Amino acid sequence: MTSKEIRQQFLDFFKDKGHKIVPSSPVIPFDDPTLLFTNAGMNQFKDVFLGTGTREYKRAANTQKCIRVSGKHNDLEEVGHDTYHHTFFEMLGNWSFGDYYKKEAIIWAWELLTEVWKLPKERLWATVFRDDDEAFNLWKEFTDINPNHILRFDEKDNFWEMGDTGPCGPCSEIHINLSDDYDNPELVNAGTPDCIEIWNLVFIQYNRDETGKLHELPAKHIDTGMGFERICAVLQKKSSNYDTDIFSPLISKIVELSNVAYEKEEDKIPMRVISDHIRALTFAIADGAIPSNEGRGYVLRRILRRAARYGRKINLKEPFLYKLVDVLVETMGEVFPEISEKKDYVKKIIKAEEENFNITLDRGIELFEEVIKKLNASNQRVIPGEDVFKLYDTYGFPVDLTNLMAKEIGFSVDEIQFEKLMQEQRERARAALKEKLVNVNISKNILDDFNIENSQKTIFTGYDELQSEANIIGIKNDADKTLVVLDKSPFYVEAGGQIDDTGKIIAENNEYKIVDVDKYDDFIIHIIDNKTDKLSVGQKVISSVDEKRRWDIMRNHSATHFLHKALRTILGTHVQQAGSYVGPDRLRFDFTHFSKLSTEELKDVETLVNEQIRRNIPKTHHRNIPFDEAKKMGALMFFGDKYGDKVNVVQFGDFTMEFCGGTHVNNSSEIGLFKIISESSIASGVRRIEAITGANIEKFIEQQFENIKNYEKKIEELIDIKKKYEKELAEYRLKEKIKSLEHILSLHSEVNGIKIYKGKVHVDNLDELKMLGNELRNRVDSGVGVLVSQDNDKVLILVVVTDDLITNKNLNAGKMVSQLAKIVGGAGGGRPNIATAGGKDVTKIPELLANIEKIIKSFI
Repeated sequence: MTSKEIRQQFLDFFKDKGHKIVPSSPVIPFDDPTLLFTNAGMNQFKDVFLGTGTREYKRAANTQKCIRVSGKHNDLEEVGHDTYHHTFFEMLGNWSFGDYYKKEAIIWAWELLTEVWKLPKERLWATVFRDDDEAFNLWKEFTDINPNHILRFDEKDNFWEMGDTGPCGPCSEIHINLSDDYDNPELVNAGTPDCIEIWNLVFIQYNRDETGKLHELPAKHIDTGMGFERICAVLQKKSSNYDTDIFSPLISKIVELSNVAYEKEEDKIPMRVISDHIRALTFAIADGAIPSNEGRGYVLRRILRRAARYGRKINLKEPFLYKLVDVLVETMGEVFPEISEKKDYVKKIIKAEEENFNITLDRGIELFEEVIKKLNASNQRVIPGEDVFKLYDTYGFPVDLTNLMAKEIGFSVDEIQFEKLMQEQRERARAALKEKLVNVNISKNILDDFNIENSQKTIFTGYDELQSEANIIGIKNDADKTLVVLDKSPFYVEAGGQIDDTGKIIAENNEYKIVDVDKYDDFIIHIIDNKTDKLSVGQKVISSVDEKRRWDIMRNHSATHFLHKALRTILGTHVQQAGSYVGPDRLRFDFTHFSKLSTEELKDVETLVNEQIRRNIPKTHHRNIPFDEAKKMGALMFFGDKYGDKVNVVQFGDFTMEFCGGTHVNNSSEIGLFKIISESSIASGVRRIEAITGANIEKFIEQQFENIKNYEKKIEELIDIKKKYEKELAEYRLKEKIKSLEHILSLHSEVNGIKIYKGKVHVDNLDELKMLGNELRNRVDSGVGVLVSQDNDKVLILVVVTDDLITNKNLNAGKMVSQLAKIVGGAGGGRPNIATAGGKDVTKIPELLANIEKIIKSFI
C-alpha cells in the first residue's frame, strides 16, 4: 500500500465507527501559550478535555501535523541518527469525548491492525500502566493477543502527559517486534529499532496543574496517536521510515543535488536529517511561524541550520534546502493544501535563512580563530565552555562544529561548563514559561465563589444592538471592584485582535461604569470600577456599550479586513495575518512579508482600500454556519483564531470574506477614509502597518495643519537665524579681506609727491569692494587708492581720493576710474572721493595695474 492509501484506510475505518473526520490544526498553536508547536493530535481538543469547551460530536478522527523538538518530547538530536524519530510527523488519531472508553479503544485498535492491515498477531505486544488492571484484563478478554505479550510498565512508559501541565492519564501502547526474536519481552521499550511502538491509546482522566497535582476530569476521554511514518514503514515492509514513499522522493532529490549516493551510513545520516527537517520547516512556515532569535522562531532557526550544516557533509555548501520544497509539495500538497498555497513564500524565507547562515558560519569561524589565538598565547588547549556557549547562543555557531574544528587542531572543549550554561538557559526558559502559565490560569479561577443563579450562559447581543435589557445572573465583589454576569450583553470581550468594549450598567437610575469585561466558559463578566452592594442576582438592568468608542473600533476592524485583502492583492497571496490590534484610536496589522514595502506599494495598498470603501459595499454577516461550509465559500482564516464547528464569516461584497467573530460596520462607506501612518519591521519576515480611519483621520489632518503652522513658524525663525549668521559671516569675511589692505598700504608709490596705493583684492561683489575702498580712504592721511578685483569674466575697479587732494590738487576719482576702465574695455564714474567701474577683458588686469601711476599723473 502507498502512504496515501494507508492514511485513507485509517480515516475510513473510524468514519465507519461513527467518528467525524476533522481537519488537522496548524502546527503553530497560537491559542495555547503552553506549547511552542502542536505536538499531538489532541492539542486542538485540549479545551474539551479540560471541560472548558465542547464539540457537536462525541467521536473524532484525523491526521494531525505535529512537531516535536523541545521540552518533554525533544527528539531533535536523535533525528537522522536512527531510522524512526522525526521532528515533523503525522499522527493518526481517534478520540472519544465522554463517549466510549477503554474497551472500544482497545478492540478497534486490534481490529484495524490485525483484520484490516493483517499485521502478524504473534509480533504485536501491548503495554499498560502498572496498576491499570482494567486495561490489562480488556486486552486478555476482548482480543486474541498472546496473553504473555501484555506487559506492565511505570510512569516513564505508560503514563502520558502532553507537557508539564494539562490533560494526562494512563496509556496502553502497542508495539511490533520486527526481529527474529519476536517473542522476547526484553525488547519491548528497550529503545531498539527491532521493536517499536506504533500506537498509543491514552485514557485521559486527569488534569495536572502547575503545582504538579492531578485532578479528576469531569468526563473520561480517549486520545489515541499512531505514528504515520512508522506504520507506513511496517506495512511497506521497510526497515527504515526514510525508505518509505513518504521520504524517498525527497532523498532522491538530495542525491541529485549533492551527487552523493544514498549508500554509506555516513552519507545516509545527513540525507535523513535534511529530508526530515525540510518537512518541519515547510509546514511551520506555511502555518505562520518565522525563523527568529526567540521562542518557536529560534527552534526553527536551529532546525534549518542543523539541516544546512549536515548538507555540508555531502558537499551542499550553497543554499539548497529551498529547492526541496517543490518536491514536498508534490507529495503532500494534496493532503495539506496550505503548503501548496504558500510554496513560493516558504521558499523565499528558507533561502534567505540559508544565505544568512552562510554569513554566520563565516563569522563564527573568524571568532573561533580569535579564541584559538588567545589560547595559544597562554599555552592552553581547552576551549572554555563560556566561549563555546557564546559562539552557539549569540552567534548561532553549531556546537558539534566547534568540537570538530577543535579536534582538527588538537584542542578540546570544556563540555561540562558548556552544558552547565545550557542548563541555566533551559531553566530561564522554563521559568519564563511558568510565569506565562500563571497568568493564563488566573482567569480560570475567576468564577470561584461566584454567586451564579443558574448554568445559563450569557447571550451576546452586540452584533445587533449596543444597549440591552438584561437580568443579573451572577455577582461577586472582588477587592475594590464588582464583577457582574448578565443573561444578555452587548459587550464584546477581547478576541481576534479586537479589544474589549467599555460602557455602563444602569440599574434603578444608578449608573455603574464598566471598565473591563472578561469571558470564561461563555459567561461574560462585567467589571465595575468600584465596589457596590446595590446590585443583586435577579435584578433587571440595562447594559450599554460606549457607542462612539464601539463605532470607532468597528471602523478599524472592518478596515483591517480591507487592508488584508489589499496586501494580498498588491504583494501576493503569501501575505497572511501575523497579529493585530483593533482599538478605537487605530488599527495595527502584522503580516508575513519578506521585504520593506516601497512608497509605491504603500500608496497602491492605501488607494485600493479607499477605492473599495467608496463602493458603499454592504456587509453580509454569515453567523453560526458550519466550518466546512465557510471554507467552501472561500472565507479567509485569520491568524491564531480558534474555530469550532460553527463559525461567523464577515463578507463585504466580492472584495473580502473572512472568518471573524468581531463586530463590523454595516456598509463599507461607514469606515469613511483609510490612512496608513506607518510601516515597519517587527521580526524577520514580519512587517507591521498602523493605520487610522473615520474621525481619527480628521484629527490626523488637523494635526498635520497644526504641524504645518509650527513648521512655518520654525522656518521663519530659521530664516531670521540664517540672516543673522549671514550678516555675521559677511562681517567676518570683510574683516579678513580688510587684512589684505595691509599689504597694499605698506607698498605705496608716489607721483609728484602724491602717494598712490594700488593692488588686486578678492571680493564677492561690488558692495564689498566699496567697503574696502572706504576703509582704505579712512586709513591714509593723503593719497589716491586704486583697488581691482576679478569676478569670473568681469573686472571691477574702485578709485578713492582723500579730501585734501580733491581740494588742493583738483583730483577726481570719477574721471580717473573712467580712464582706467578703458584699458579693460569698460566704463564707469562716480563722485570725486569714490568711484567705480567695470570692464570685460580680465586679461588686461596686469596692464591696468601697471598704468595706474601714469593715468593719475595725467590728472595732476
